[in-house]
Amino acid sequence: MEDLAGMRNFYRGRHVLVTGHTGFKGTWLCHTLKLLGAEVWGFSLPPVWESMYRCCPPEVHSVYGDLRGAELWRTVGRARPEVVFHLAAQPLVQAGYERPLETYEVNALGTARLLEALRQTGGAPSVVVVTTDKVYSQTAGRCGEEDRLDGFDPYSSSKSCAELISACYRRCFLAGQGTALSCVRAGNVIGGGDFGRYRILPDCIRAAMAGEPVRLRHPQGIRPYQFVLEPISAYLLLGWRQWEEPTLADSYNVAPKEEEEVTNQELAELFCRHWGPGATWETMEERNFGPEREILRLDGGKIAQRLGWRPLWGTERAVAQTVRWAKCMESGGDLRRETLAQIHTYFQEREERHDGA
Repeated sequence: MEDLAGMRNFYRGRHVLVTGHTGFKGTWLCHTLKLLGAEVWGFSLPPVWESMYRCCPPEVHSVYGDLRGAELWRTVGRARPEVVFHLAAQPLVQAGYERPLETYEVNALGTARLLEALRQTGGAPSVVVVTTDKVYSQTAGRCGEEDRLDGFDPYSSSKSCAELISACYRRCFLAGQGTALSCVRAGNVIGGGDFGRYRILPDCIRAAMAGEPVRLRHPQGIRPYQFVLEPISAYLLLGWRQWEEPTLADSYNVAPKEEEEVTNQELAELFCRHWGPGATWETMEERNFGPEREILRLDGGKIAQRLGWRPLWGTERAVAQTVRWAKCMESGGDLRRETLAQIHTYFQEREERHDGA
């Protein structure tokens, strides 16, 4: 079972490196780590102009650099990390079609370069590599960790490669020098501060603010949507627990409850209801975005059984919190306060559920 008091004790004062710290999930993760009392180093490209990091930057030791450059080695040496969360990536399916070589260089070879830097500098006791639910070749049923890795498009394939590279480094190098390394495959993450192109809720928010209808590419597509703090809580739990029990190092899905799976249309309708008057949706005219899988489902049983992690907030709560953050931004509110309040509420409810279990 989860023990949030134990997790707080573990991260307090701990040296933690987060790659991709200027991204959407990376910013949420850094804020959470700071609340836990960690000493956080971040390595990433500079934040884009429209980003959560610029809206409410966390107080971390921030280094701007590319996974493909020499600054990565220097940062690993300076940070002396005890725990590493590797989130840096080219994160978009459509960008993978537009720039496939760059996608492989960053997602696959960038992961290899980070792990090689850890190997050469003595490693870190705990490493969590974040990949994606799209690493699987399976197109039907609920994907489990033992299913074949063969992502269809360049982005998904590059993440499958990152998984294989990570497994090789774990077997051949890192386990022998005392590093526990796991890969985590999360569902489609939603939450305040995501400004990504071709992502459904950011598209919904932009459309609503502009007074235009949301245009959906695949209304009947099904994805394992989950609030951003769901996978982050799993990353943190795993980073701690595999430090203490290295045999836990493995690959894990982080998925919503089966009954919380919704279509893109249902997600857009939830958004419109929570946003209020003026929010509508329509089907987008056919455009060349590259093929996408219509249905993607994850089996989250392994992480529940081995670490006691289970999802907390359902899809509607996730949408409501995302809208709350966006409306705070629209009104010129204090986004740092809103972000920290959502983190506090989420983890307080996780702790209350654990105490009541």
